Amino acid sequence: MSDRLSRLLGRGGLLLPLLLLCALPFYLDAFWLRIGLFSMAAAIGAIGLGLLSGSAGQLSLGHAFFLAVGAYGYVWLAGEPGPGLPPSLAALLAVLLAGAAGGLFSPVAGRVKGIYLGVATLALVFLGHHVLLTADSVTGGFNGRSVPPLELGGFTFAESDPELTLLGVPFGAEERLWYLGLVLFSVTWFTARGLLRGRPGRALVALRDSETAASVMGVHVARYRSAAFVVSSMYAGLAGVLLALSFRRVVPDYFSLALSVDYLAMIVIGGLGSVAGATAGAVFVTALPLLMTRYADQLPLVATPGSGGGSIGPTEASRYLYGAAIVVILLYAPDGLHGLARRTRARLRRRPPAAGPPPPSSPTTTAHPARAKEHTP
Repeated sequence: MSDRLSRLLGRGGLLLPLLLLCALPFYLDAFWLRIGLFSMAAAIGAIGLGLLSGSAGQLSLGHAFFLAVGAYGYVWLAGEPGPGLPPSLAALLAVLLAGAAGGLFSPVAGRVKGIYLGVATLALVFLGHHVLLTADSVTGGFNGRSVPPLELGGFTFAESDPELTLLGVPFGAEERLWYLGLVLFSVTWFTARGLLRGRPGRALVALRDSETAASVMGVHVARYRSAAFVVSSMYAGLAGVLLALSFRRVVPDYFSLALSVDYLAMIVIGGLGSVAGATAGAVFVTALPLLMTRYADQLPLVATPGSGGGSIGPTEASRYLYGAAIVVILLYAPDGLHGLARRTRARLRRRPPAAGPPPPSSPTTTAHPARAKEHTP
């Protein structure tokens, strides 16, 4: 009965947040929905990088390249100039294209590790950015390209066509994309947790801890490294597609080295090797600059965008803040926000109950006063 109750509570713990997320478009405006969309897209990419760097122990600085492959792959496959494929098919092929790009690089990932792999993936970012700027016919060059809206079964994830109103709330692009992002994030969450809890996850953890011990246990080191890189690239491609749909226009400067560093900050702040930690880090790193931009006029030492002056902008201020957060976490909580939350829950469970009145004495252990006097010398 206790095991069944714990399983029911665990399902309810997942069901209640999901129901709350489904209800948010009826109460939030477009700004907050946009933050949620960007956070869900970033969480998908961060989960993929967490599988590679947190579970497999492979350092990658090229995550922005695979995000760009997914975003621009969708734009070119579904748009004009391009094949003009159905948007749903184009989105699927863009994710597979990102996985194929990871597969082409996987022989390097299977044989190189540590800082050497980080430098190798860093070359992907510079190469990809150069291609995005020079391949004008495909990428649009410096100005980028507009993103075709996604269509599924005649339903368009855009402002209209068809117009939709639910419970008196008009559903525009943000509201529609919110539920698409929620579905994609849920699929990513459960598939990643299934991978980590299954045999592949145990093999990746063994590979991260000790390659020698993993090979003795029968883990094919190069194969699992390559597979982790391909899966991480596919998650990044899916995040790129969702980001493109959310931005509605893709430009090369967004997919730079700074984006790869942001994703590393997400998994470090959230906690390496944790799906929930990668999600928390993605929300923190993504939402912080947007919130500081909106409330810049109410924050000290932060200038509103375009105002100039000696103060720093909200984007730079947010980078300083989550840079400081990385330092604090590495010093005091190396396992990130997820580990901090886990230890807090453990302390709450071990907390002794509040002291109450002493229990009454049992009549079988209390001596009768008369008999006590008889035995007194």
